[in-house]
Amino acid sequence: MLKSLIRAALSQRLLVVVVAMVLVGFGVRAAMHLSVDAFPDVTNVQVQIASEVPGRSPEEVERFVTVPLEVAMTGLPGLTEMRALNRAGLSLITLVFTDKTDVYFARQLVMERLLEVTPRMPAGVVPVLGPVSTGLGEVYQYTLVHPDDGQRALSPEELMERRVVQDWVLRPLLRSIPGVAEINSMGGLERQFQVLVNPDRLRHYRLSLREVLEAVERNNANAGGGVLRSAAEQYLIRGVGLIRSVDDIGNIILKEERGVPVFVRDVAQVEIGAAVRQGAIVRNGDSEAVAGIVMMLRGGNAKEVVGRVKAKVKEINDKGLLPDGLQIEPFYDRTELVDSALWMVTKVLLEGVVFIVIILFLFLGDVRSSLVVVATIVITPLVTFMMMNRLGLSANLMSLGGLAIAIGLMVDGTVVVVENVFHKLGQAGDGRESRLRLILDATTEIAKPTVYGISIIILVFLPLMMLSGMEGKMFAPLALTIAIALAVSLAVSLFLSPVLCSYILRGGSDHDTRPIAFLKRHYLRLLHLALGAEKKTIVTAVSLLLGSMALFPFLGKSFIPTMKEGSIVPQIVRVPSISLEESLQVENEAMKLVAQVPGVKSVISKLGRGESPADPAGSNESDPVVVIDREKGRSQTEIEEDIRRTLSVLPGVQVIMNQPIAQRVDEMVTGVRSQLAIKVFGEELEELKRISEEIARIVRTVPGATDIRVERLSGQQTLTIDIDRQAIARYGINVSDVNDLIETAFGGNEVGQLYEGQRRFGIVVRYPAAYRNSVETIRNSTLRTSDGTLVPLSAVARIDLTDSPPTISRESGQRRVVVGANVNGRDLGGFVQEVQQRVEAKLRLPEGYYLSWGGQFENMQRAMETLMVIVPLTIAAIFFLLFMLFNSLRLASLIILVLPFASIGGILGLFVTGEYVSVPASVGFIALWGIAVLNGVVLVSCIRRLREDGLSVADAVREGCVQRFRPVMMTATVALLGLVPFLFASGPGSEVQRPLAVVVIGGLISSTLLTLVVVPTLYRWFDDQPNEA
Repeated sequence: MLKSLIRAALSQRLLVVVVAMVLVGFGVRAAMHLSVDAFPDVTNVQVQIASEVPGRSPEEVERFVTVPLEVAMTGLPGLTEMRALNRAGLSLITLVFTDKTDVYFARQLVMERLLEVTPRMPAGVVPVLGPVSTGLGEVYQYTLVHPDDGQRALSPEELMERRVVQDWVLRPLLRSIPGVAEINSMGGLERQFQVLVNPDRLRHYRLSLREVLEAVERNNANAGGGVLRSAAEQYLIRGVGLIRSVDDIGNIILKEERGVPVFVRDVAQVEIGAAVRQGAIVRNGDSEAVAGIVMMLRGGNAKEVVGRVKAKVKEINDKGLLPDGLQIEPFYDRTELVDSALWMVTKVLLEGVVFIVIILFLFLGDVRSSLVVVATIVITPLVTFMMMNRLGLSANLMSLGGLAIAIGLMVDGTVVVVENVFHKLGQAGDGRESRLRLILDATTEIAKPTVYGISIIILVFLPLMMLSGMEGKMFAPLALTIAIALAVSLAVSLFLSPVLCSYILRGGSDHDTRPIAFLKRHYLRLLHLALGAEKKTIVTAVSLLLGSMALFPFLGKSFIPTMKEGSIVPQIVRVPSISLEESLQVENEAMKLVAQVPGVKSVISKLGRGESPADPAGSNESDPVVVIDREKGRSQTEIEEDIRRTLSVLPGVQVIMNQPIAQRVDEMVTGVRSQLAIKVFGEELEELKRISEEIARIVRTVPGATDIRVERLSGQQTLTIDIDRQAIARYGINVSDVNDLIETAFGGNEVGQLYEGQRRFGIVVRYPAAYRNSVETIRNSTLRTSDGTLVPLSAVARIDLTDSPPTISRESGQRRVVVGANVNGRDLGGFVQEVQQRVEAKLRLPEGYYLSWGGQFENMQRAMETLMVIVPLTIAAIFFLLFMLFNSLRLASLIILVLPFASIGGILGLFVTGEYVSVPASVGFIALWGIAVLNGVVLVSCIRRLREDGLSVADAVREGCVQRFRPVMMTATVALLGLVPFLFASGPGSEVQRPLAVVVIGGLISSTLLTLVVVPTLYRWFDDQPNEA
């Protein structure tokens, strides 16, 4: 079958070349249309439900909003996890679905349940769905600046105007860009029309707050009167009564007293003011600013979407589409990360290609044969790009990293074919017929072992696609890319390479080149010694294996090494009860300090939350984005350490170092922003607080623990107005009267909207600041009884300052609190093991309370458990293929013995370099086994063929080693050198590829030596030929 296909390719040589050129053309086109991003999107399929509940405490939000919503969502098809966050005035529920669930179908299911439950929500609460975005969604962030801003602080009027421009001019322009899911506005002051009612004036005119509310509400409406028919025409009848200005509000009549009207302006001051703020933006510690965050639609092409956004921004800036000369200035641009990540991989790919070509020339001593192999390196990636487009795989660090890893593997088949053809042509004459026949014979001779060898490498990578969760999304693209590239390279090596050899290759002398002759001379001496002292050889090999196994427990364990994104987020957490104004002062001071750190280009801080309800940050938390100036030549780690040291002078704050994507992905995937998350489940908040603080104390004693954070269950001061029912009964006052006073006078009640063209702004009724700015003034606020008597609020309610939780978290319908920790200077696996031992020894949990271990550790555990199943299955599959190839259990067993010996170098490599056993390192071991098996197959199939030709075991072993020394050395060296650039790469994502490269390079050095020495030594015991020649 294979021979006839190769013969057909050689008989239609021109057609094969034309097809190859057409594929190259389509491949180039596919490469230009690839979806591009920095990293694979590891976010799970999730739907967020956000509900704003103004003025309610976390306990009330949980009781009245979150729990009914959780009950409604229970049992949704495909639902795997349900998390909820309750903050003052906000409920955020995250529903996680299986990866097979379509996100739009999931949203539809959630929407149907929401329609059922919304009518049962408290008045004015309307749950909404979060944007269709992911952890990689925040692709572009900008601030609005004016050329004259300089370093001055912006006035409140400027901040308000810029927020109006952001919300009503810029946001609609950017939201219309294809691929943009949402624009989250942050910072500045939201414009609001405020009716500040003076309680003394109300008493003077014997009016209540409710009457003012109702009057403003009733006097702000248009009406439709149907149609007026007049002769041959008809007119629409419409009454226009909408409020258009501050004066219109002031001129509303409340009542008439002795023929004199009482207007709103008589009892209230009407002005344009700012809404109560949930967050702010601080720019370089100099001034507040207005910012926007562009959220990309799930599954979007980051490079394309950001490209469109940047084109639109350039158009807006160039044409001056924003009023007052305002300009958009970006402070976070994902394409910078995408470009540097892709440049790192491309550079590694190109360096690998150069190394490979040099090695081929040194080993074959022939430029023409190198050209044939280069053709494989050109056509294979291009056809792989076509397949990636078809399968919807994006070009990112992992998929292109797979291609870079495969660069050394994909030439293996072609190297073996070209080397054999080169060898045969060197021994033959010049006739065209005999030349083509020689090429056919040379190709078919090694076709079967090549097909099986490369099939084994493909098979070795396929189980990685069985990984689930975050690691599955991370490494499945890598495995799939390698599998596609190897399958394509196999077809190229068997059908295109012989054709190119017939055109290009002349056949060289059968003499070895100098490097090969030098290596072969020393190798044959070593082989002679090994075959002469078989027992010593085997004992030495086994000793090395046992020695490397003894090192294994000393190797640290980690999930996936942290990728350096080129931007830093030093998250600053303050006490929960801090006011936004005080928080801003701390932030300004902190940002000034950060801006002075050498290597920092700029720093924009997001304090609190933005307009999007799916953004749950509190006013005590800030996420500064520190942009690194690469030209200063300082590493990200050095700058991080400097920032940590600089911010340590701030009193009463906790600084947690993170990165933009890593922080958001951790939060969205696991609901936690830490590498280790210890979740405590239970019912009583006090008990949860005690247990979590005890666990935090234990974690602090473990070496390597850093950034320890406990979800606070206290510290939020609440002014509780507890209504005395007997007192209100005495005065004939209802609970609703007291609540009206609390909600409207202190909190502010929106009674309508004022329209300015397309723009609309809220009209809010409340007391002036002087009547609500202290506990005493609130105590003295008065209520009117039915007979007109004024009663202070303190007479009908107990008013106390109490300590309450700032946040209540829930998971799977239960309350939970999280103790989070990051690990510094040691491996995650060992750290968690030590923490678990100490917690078990020192902590006693009450009945009904239990712990769950999550964060990145959870992913690592799941990945390792899956690999424990996958690896034995892979070895079994390799054994089965080897048995099919040789039809011999003995020879299949001999080659399987190569695997543990191949691992020696990988383990030593990890030990020497200090890298941890992580998912990338495990992938490296899997790749290593594939290459080691390929080399074993090439050697053993040659020895076996010589045995079938009648040679004795000793002669066949020696001759087989001589014949196959060059191809084995070439395939190993090419695979090894293809990965060397990863060891020295320094771009984003190189941290993930390095452990993989270390394992493969170290392993190939040991496995090649052992394949060429130990396998020939062992062959005598595994030989399956019954008779000696």
